[in-house]
Parts: sequence; C-alpha cells; structure tokens
Amino acid sequence: MASGAPSLDSLLRNSTLDDHGQILQACNASLKQSKKDVGILHAKVVALLKLEKYEDALRVIEDGGQGLQGVAQLERSYALYRTGQLREARNVAKGIDDDRGARHVEAQASYRIEDFEHSAQLYDDLRKTHAPIDNEENDIRINGGATDAQLEWSGHGQLVQRKKPGREDLEAFELAYNAACASIAREELAQGEVLLKRSQDLCNALEDLTGNEKIAELLPIQVQQLYVLIRLGKSEDARRLASEISSQEWTTTILADASTQMIAHNNSISASTEITNAYIPHRILHSTPPLPATDKLFTFQSHRMEENKLVLDLLIFKYGGVMKSTLKALTANPPSSTSSHHNIISTLYAAAHAQCQLSKARIKHILPLLDKRPLDVGLVMVVIQLYILTNNHGSAASVLESLLKHFEASASPNDQDVRFAPGLVATAVSLYTLQGRKKQIKAELTKASHYWRDKLKPPKSLLQAAGVALVQSSSREDQATAREIFTTLHQQDGDSKVNTAGYVAAHAMSTSSRLEESKSLTPTSRLIAGIDVTALERAGVLQPRPNADAALAASKKRALDEKPKPAKKRLRKSRLPKDYDPSKTPDPERWLPLRDRSSYRPKGKKGRQKVAALTQGGVEKAGEPGAGPSGKGSEGVVKAAGGSGAKAKNKKKSKK
Repeated sequence: MASGAPSLDSLLRNSTLDDHGQILQACNASLKQSKKDVGILHAKVVALLKLEKYEDALRVIEDGGQGLQGVAQLERSYALYRTGQLREARNVAKGIDDDRGARHVEAQASYRIEDFEHSAQLYDDLRKTHAPIDNEENDIRINGGATDAQLEWSGHGQLVQRKKPGREDLEAFELAYNAACASIAREELAQGEVLLKRSQDLCNALEDLTGNEKIAELLPIQVQQLYVLIRLGKSEDARRLASEISSQEWTTTILADASTQMIAHNNSISASTEITNAYIPHRILHSTPPLPATDKLFTFQSHRMEENKLVLDLLIFKYGGVMKSTLKALTANPPSSTSSHHNIISTLYAAAHAQCQLSKARIKHILPLLDKRPLDVGLVMVVIQLYILTNNHGSAASVLESLLKHFEASASPNDQDVRFAPGLVATAVSLYTLQGRKKQIKAELTKASHYWRDKLKPPKSLLQAAGVALVQSSSREDQATAREIFTTLHQQDGDSKVNTAGYVAAHAMSTSSRLEESKSLTPTSRLIAGIDVTALERAGVLQPRPNADAALAASKKRALDEKPKPAKKRLRKSRLPKDYDPSKTPDPERWLPLRDRSSYRPKGKKGRQKVAALTQGGVEKAGEPGAGPSGKGSEGVVKAAGGSGAKAKNKKKSKK
C-alpha cells in the first residue's frame, strides 16, 4: 500500500480532465497490492463515472463494502440515475445532507420520474443560494426552465412562477428552447414559433460544436417546430420541414436520442395531410426499436404515441384489434375519469365498434356500449357529438343528464369531482343554451358553484360563469350567492377585470354608494364612445326571438283555444281514356274479364269446345246429362284424372 498510494497521488496531482483512462489503470495497478483501500476504490469509481461506465462503477461500490459506500454516496446516486434506477437514486440522494451535488441528482431524478413540483422546488432553493462552481447557475436556469415546461405540459401550470419569457431566455439556445416548450404547452403557439427560431439561430452560431453535434442538438428543435407548424395549419411549411428531417435521418440515427427519433417519425407522419396508403406510416411507426430504460418518453408523450398507433390501426381496418387493446386499457382504470388520454381511448373504442362511420345507423352500434359502461365520460361525449351532428339536441341532452344522475347517485368523492368537472358543466350549459332552457342553465351553474366553493383549488372560470348567471337573477338568494362568489374571486385575484366587474355588479344591487373597486374598470364613456345613440333610437328595438320552451307553450295554448277544424278532403283528378266519347253509353260489362263478357267469341274449334266445357253457372235443359237429381245425372260429371289419361292415350294412338 505504501508503494502504491504515492504513485497514485502523484498521478492525480498531475492529471487533467482527459486522462481518466490513465487514472483507472493506475487504480487497478494499486489495487493489486491493496484491494480494500477505500481511497483508491473511490478514485476508481470517479474515473469510471467520467468514462461513462456507470454499471461498472455501481459494481465497484457494491463490492467495496460499507466503508466505500459511506464515502461514495453521491457517486452511487449518480450512477443509479444514469442506469435508469431513478427512484433508488433519488432516495440515496435525499439521504445526503448539505451537499449541492446531491440536490442536483435528487432534482434530476425527480424530474425523470415526473415529480415536477418537487424538482422545481429544489431548483428554486439552489437558485436562491450562491453557486460556488462555474456555470452552475446557468445549468440551474436551464434545468429549471425544463421543469417549468413540464409543469405546463402536465397540467400544473399554476405552479409556474414565471409565465412570460425574459431577456435572459434569449441568451442561450437551451433557455430559448425551454421557454418555447412552455409557451407551446400554454397554447401560445405563435410565441413558441418565434422562440424556437431564436433557439435554432443560437445553436447554429455556436463555434465549439462540430457539424454532427449541431445536427443532434437541432433535431429536438426541428421536431418541436414541426409540431407547431402542424398546429398552426401551415401544411406546406410542415411538409417541407418533415422532408428536411427525413433527409438527415442517417446522421440523427447515430447521434440523436432514441426517444427524439421516435417523436420525429411521429410528427413527420402527422405532417402528411393526405394518406393514400395507411400501411406505410403504420409500418414506419411500428418499426422503431423499443426505448432503453435510460431514455423513456414522458407520460404525456407515450400517451400520444399510443393514441396515434391506434388511429393508424383503424385506418388499416384493424377494428377487432383496436377493440381488444382499448377495452383492456379502459378496464385497467376506473370508468369515471376526466383524463384526456382515458377519454380519447374511449373515443377510439367507440370508433372501432362503429367502423369509423358517422351515420345514424352506426349510433345503434355505440348505444349498447353505454349500458355496459354508463360512467364512461369519453363514450358519452362520442354519443352526444353524434346526436348533435344529426341535429338531435334533445337526445344529446338526455344522454348527458343520465350520466350526471349516475354521478349524483354515487358516493365516491372522485365521481363527484367528475360530476362537476368544468368540461361537463360547460357541455350541459351549451346543450341547454341550444334548447333555450334558461332555468336549467342557472340551476346547473348554481349546483356547480356550491360544490366548488368549499374546495381548496376551485376552477375560476366555472365560478365566474356561475356568478354572471346569478347576478342576472331577480332572486335575492341568487344575488347573495353571486356576491359571495365574486368577493372570494376578487380577494384571490384583484387584478382580473372579470372578477372586479362581477364584484361591482353583484354589490351594486345591495348598496347605493359608488364602490371603490369600480375606479379600476374602463369608464362607461370610453365603452360607448363609438356608439351612435340617436341612430339606435331611430332603428327601433329588435324584438328577441322566442326560445324553444316559449314557442312550445304558445303552440300548446293555441291548440287548446282553437276548435278543431274538419280535415279537407282531397279531390282526385279524374282519369279518362284518350278515346273517351261522352255521347256513347259505356259498356256495362267493361269491368269483367274479356272471356266472361257476352260478346266474347273464341277463335277456332278447340277454343269453342273448351269454352263450352268450362262454362259455369249455366242453366241446363231437362234430359241432358247432369240435368237433374236422378241417378243418370252423374254421367255428366267429368273426372280430371280420367280425362287427362284418355287424352294421353289418344295422342299415343294417333302417333302410331
């Protein structure tokens, strides 16, 4: 040990960042003399991490015993993180106190397991303290921006402190890219497009990157640009960019991440406005290799990939396979859910049963599915949409009301949250608006406001809509409820003009004095500056159209007041033959068949004999065969079988 350690120490003193292989060789040579030296083992672990041999580093730490594991806790957590063991890496990093490196590993591991709130809190704490390492502050800003973007994508944008990109976000291509992703997640597509262009220009301007490295860095930017162009409807630009990405596929296959390549294939397929042969994109999307454990897609990305694959399966008529896979995914989760992925899967499940047809007959194939899954929100939305497309608003409203009644009868708190979800309430209000049912609109919004007012994070848009509906009511109880709603909203967000206007309107009914809050609103003189009052008076007052309920009530009232009138008989136009002559008397036997008329004369001898034999109802003279009830009368009866046999014999004899 005495001879091995000094040589290693001298090598470490004279080493640079590029000779980790030499350090590893020196460590191996020293360990031949002292296998349990903790210092040499620790140096070997660091060298293996620098050489990106993470599994070997973990093996050395595990074999080094308690002494090495106590010293190399940070290295162990980092190696676990790089090998995809994210939860264990975070747990190990949490156990290390007062270490900025451990906080970085914990934040990154939390980011990868999609605990974005905890990751954002860690980066915020690191940002508030001094960064002793060069470029650490820049890394914190980059990783913090990526965490904010993921919070927006995952639907927790209320936790993001900075919504608008600042000047510092335009200084590095990573910062501009993260700011663009956050803008895209907030549906600010135009701003995202500008920021992506800025990120691309900054990346191209870098001089310390080689050509291939630039291509690898530019690919995620281009993939996001392609997504934005598709969403903005710029089809021609999207197809051009998709062709550019496909042309450099051989380079990106070597340099870019597998997950980025998969998303690039998906967006390139989405850029095609017309798919003449669905089997080609289906083969391309399913030919991508499985992703490694260290490069998994985030949940929202994997959900979109799964949905797109199912859509392509429908395009190549794999209806049975889509039914099985979607039903398996649906049964694995509770049916009552407001998750967009769950409801899209329900939509694809219904589309497979209807074989992608939108006719009235296909609704009958989907309605039986509601009996099996009455709480499936996505399935109900599909049926409602189909009814609306067929202009059947009444059936659409009844289907939605049936779903809401099922939720109201349930004792599950989750079902109650789904019952009063803003999307379902808005759908009910929209259907009632189409039918002119104002009472039901107010009742629905009132029930939703009573439910959400006691919650910690109520939906502001829903409470605002409920407050507006209740302010217009003449009931004192409704006006008091509106005052409570807008008072709470104004206290939470006093800068919102909607909350302030609602607060002033709700309190104007109960007080005659001018409210102080009304000074922040736009003056009435400015609001009516461009309105010609005289012209409006001359034009007169437009009478509103009666709604559906009023029209129905008026029609019923008229039906009761008015006496029923006899139905008018429809006179048919007389039909006369072309050669009709009114001076001639029509033949009284014209309704009889031709052979039954008295004027009928058959042609030929056989015809006359046949008519004489088949005459029915004629009066026979006495003495003729069959004339009376005497015994000889039976001679006049002709037997059908004997007659035909006699004719057949006569024919044979005549041939002889």
